[in-house]
Amino acid sequence: MLRWLWPFIKPYRKQFALALTALIVTAALTLSLGQGVRLMMDQGFAAGSQQGLEQAIAVFAGIVLLVSLGAFLRFYWVSWLGERVVADIRQQLYRHLLTLPPSFFEDNLAGEIQSRVTTDTTLLQTVIGSSFSFAVRNSLLFVGGLGLMFYTNAKLSVLALVAVPLLVFPVVLLGRKVRKLSRASQDQVAKVGAWAGESLQHIKVVQAFGREAMVSEQFQQAAEGAFAVALKRIRQRAVLIFLVMALLMGSIAVMLYIGGTDVIQGRLTPGELAAFVFYALMVAMSLAAVTEVYGEVQRAAGAAERIRELLATEAEIRSPAALSPDPLSSAVVRAPILQLQQLSFAYPSRPDTPALQQVELHIAAGERVALVGPSGGGKSTLLDLLLRFRDPQQGRILLHGRDLRDWPLAELRQHFALVPQQPVLFSTRVRDNLRYGRPDASDEDMIQAAKAAHAHDFIQQLPDGYDSYLGEQGVKLSGGQKQRLAIARAILSDPEILLLDEATSALDADSEHWVQQALDQLMQQRTSLVIAHRLATVRHADRIVVLDQGRIAAVGTHDQLLQQSPLYQRLAQLQFGDHCQN
Repeated sequence: MLRWLWPFIKPYRKQFALALTALIVTAALTLSLGQGVRLMMDQGFAAGSQQGLEQAIAVFAGIVLLVSLGAFLRFYWVSWLGERVVADIRQQLYRHLLTLPPSFFEDNLAGEIQSRVTTDTTLLQTVIGSSFSFAVRNSLLFVGGLGLMFYTNAKLSVLALVAVPLLVFPVVLLGRKVRKLSRASQDQVAKVGAWAGESLQHIKVVQAFGREAMVSEQFQQAAEGAFAVALKRIRQRAVLIFLVMALLMGSIAVMLYIGGTDVIQGRLTPGELAAFVFYALMVAMSLAAVTEVYGEVQRAAGAAERIRELLATEAEIRSPAALSPDPLSSAVVRAPILQLQQLSFAYPSRPDTPALQQVELHIAAGERVALVGPSGGGKSTLLDLLLRFRDPQQGRILLHGRDLRDWPLAELRQHFALVPQQPVLFSTRVRDNLRYGRPDASDEDMIQAAKAAHAHDFIQQLPDGYDSYLGEQGVKLSGGQKQRLAIARAILSDPEILLLDEATSALDADSEHWVQQALDQLMQQRTSLVIAHRLATVRHADRIVVLDQGRIAAVGTHDQLLQQSPLYQRLAQLQFGDHCQN
């Protein structure tokens, strides 16, 4: 774990050196307190000298002051380093998550990923900013105290060392168990958080079906599972602390008996025995502290493994390593803006069931193309491929004559604006949601886009107008209002290609009428791909592509398809009834 953390610590070598220096100096000064105790006993109490006692007290007080100052510097710089390093890890982890394709988040619970970004990194902060310095300080006290024990009395020190091998074995053995249990505990906690987040996010469904008791019981089972794993970890750490304390204190009792006998027989001065006992206690407490911190370090090591796994996840979709030549020559511009060539795709979970099969389609600049067909026909999958959320297994898609895989992802997606079937809004102000499509847009452009999507009037009626906060996922708006904001965002981004996935499905009849007019005006100026189940919204498209089981079943205008495509005729009959010919 420390090897993995070093690249994050390395940029702050100066602060690390200051913290380490404070650690070493503080440990050295703490150890020197033993000599102050010896002087106090031999030159003060034993000698019966008031002056000697005062001098010893003055030395002791000076050392205490320096130790306090060193402790302040140590705590400040180590805590600063811990917070800074963990902030960098969180930022790198979040940047990495943003590079992963949507398919990764479909296979992993959002709550568990959030747990790694927050809870696991907080554990690391505890280790770097507290436990690590605590462990280093106590390790220095252990080594230094052991050396001064030998300096003070070698015979008693040899007796003390007998207990060390008895301590090392349980520390290592139980420490490994604690690490495994800590990893399992973190996984359980992440599952609890994920379950709670999902059920609360869909609280309307939970309450509508009266499933509060069931959800509560399921959460209780998950929480109890996390508690059971945590209890095993705590039990292992408690056993470890018990063994260490019992062996250490038992050893000190034996040393006190032997040392006291030597003082009585004149082979040892009271000050030397007091200094030795001071160092022995220092060694015992530092070793016990290191043992306790070792459990925390092992727990953090489990969290670090989870973070490293996430950082090691490679994005399947990424920008090309080297940019291809600029394709926008005059010859290419005259070619279709989009070309789908023998396109085939199957989801990894269903490799034997293609979502798209041998799709061949060319779309000219400014053309309005509608995609219709039964659910599961591959319409939404096609939009995912256009945005490179996924890559086809066979065939390719060309934008301005260049394969999508040759475009830098950010540059590629600037050509598109997506209005999804379920509108996505963020828990911020109206203006921030609108400007998500173009952050540098002026207020005037933003308002014009809202008016074009027939959203301006209801925005003005909100408590703070364009500065109103929408709540999580726009919970304060109706479905139709959310969709109109999503459309206004797309209008504001002014894309070259507009992707509409059932963009008017959430609107009432009146709103749909006005928004459809705005979309008609918007689509006249740019290439548009429109997914629609209601044929009335696309009957005036330049071309309608009928998709069925991943294949193109027919292509033509509304009138042509009514004559040529049995599937389109059936869809029209279901929606228009006897008026399908009109």
